[in-house]
Amino acid sequence: MKIGVLGIQGDIQEHLKMIEKLGHEAIWVKRPEQLNKLSGLIMPGGESTTMIKLMKRFGVWEPLHQMLWNGFPVYGTCAGLVLLASEIENYPNQDSLKALPVKVERNGYGRQVDSFEVELNIPVLGDQLFNAVFIRAPIIVKWDKSVEVLSIYKKAPVLVRHDNILASSFHPELTEDTRIHEYFINEIVGKAGRWQNLGSKAPKTESSKSRV
Repeated sequence: MKIGVLGIQGDIQEHLKMIEKLGHEAIWVKRPEQLNKLSGLIMPGGESTTMIKLMKRFGVWEPLHQMLWNGFPVYGTCAGLVLLASEIENYPNQDSLKALPVKVERNGYGRQVDSFEVELNIPVLGDQLFNAVFIRAPIIVKWDKSVEVLSIYKKAPVLVRHDNILASSFHPELTEDTRIHEYFINEIVGKAGRWQNLGSKAPKTESSKSRV
């Protein structure tokens, strides 16, 4: 399958290598016309406000928002989770794609110097623990009951799924463990079928209405 990585800012190369390691075609995505050629997309970690500005400047923001609403498979890590969230608690005026019904707190686990690694239990990946790397990671502080919580750290979800969307507070691409990328490709992208529902129009992202 053709799996894209949003190549505007953040941990781009690491995700591309993970996709190739799993035997799929990795696409560095910078232009809106690339989106329709993909089976799924990964939104990497980085700086969320910078990513928003560049996504809008390059014309990727609105097409991706519409595709998400129509079931396009996307996996957001760290800043990618922030961009997908319905609400950002400590930056309420920051825009987001409002595709994932959660409320997040940016940098909730601390600044760069507070980065850490922890072994997580993720049942959908099997019995082996997953070494999760947290770097300026967001905390999910509230989530809709429709959100499937796949892993928890200190009572907060750190890996979640909602229909076509997978999101994590941590950076699996900074490890050698491919299981989360494999789960996204096999269980979400591979089972998405024909996602383009052209009859459904997404609401504007600037709306103050929340799905949480």
